[in-house]
Amino acid sequence: MSFTIDLSDKVVIVTGVSSGIGASIANMYTRANASVAGCALEDGNHEGVKSFVETARKESGKEPFYMQCDLTNDKAIIDFVEAVYKHFGRIDILASNAGANFFKGVYECSEEDWQKNLDLNFRSHWNLAKATRKYLEMHGTGIIIITSSSHAYNTLPGSFPYHIAKAALKAMVQSITIDWGPKIRCVGIAPGFIETRLATTWFDQFPDPEKERQRIVDAYPLKRLGKPDEIGGWYVFLSSEYAAFTGGQTYLIDGGRSAIMMD
Repeated sequence: MSFTIDLSDKVVIVTGVSSGIGASIANMYTRANASVAGCALEDGNHEGVKSFVETARKESGKEPFYMQCDLTNDKAIIDFVEAVYKHFGRIDILASNAGANFFKGVYECSEEDWQKNLDLNFRSHWNLAKATRKYLEMHGTGIIIITSSSHAYNTLPGSFPYHIAKAALKAMVQSITIDWGPKIRCVGIAPGFIETRLATTWFDQFPDPEKERQRIVDAYPLKRLGKPDEIGGWYVFLSSEYAAFTGGQTYLIDGGRSAIMMD
């Protein structure tokens, strides 16, 4: 008998579905037969959004829901969540993924940089959790999964505000679990370097991006960067019955990088 994960009776919200890890999270949920509601900054004509819709139809045979949404806008978050509930009649899982790096040092980071970073990389996750809470509690088995980052544990020069926000998400996962359990369980996922646009943006700031990429790859015991689908697979597993005793943890998925004592 094969080991399977079937989420055919679940409705999942995934944020940031137009590219990168968010697109892969949505894809993996549809492969598990879940009904997926996605959002991103782009409108429905964006290639990434069209890919999200087409992939969901192909993988699950179900029609996904999509709505353009600026997650730094409090009202937009509420409108999106209400529209998802109206469309599907339930919400079971929140995959709160959307975010972006802010490459600023401690001194160089302006007040504006600081606020924009917190609004997207921390406050949006908090507001999404609050907006979905009443729906997630309805069936007593609600799940919130938040994309943090390996930056929550250790960081790099010039990533000051991003590092602070991701460390705060780790704490928020704990607080949500304590305050909202047992009807809702909350976990976090902290990816290391994953092959996405954000990683490319980081490498492109160096005089020789390929040399810097290879330096990072060589520092990983697994000698490669992660793949978005590998993170999406973690989301699906943590949403399944097999992970029902998980809560309050943020899982570091970094190709063994954190196992190295020093360079």
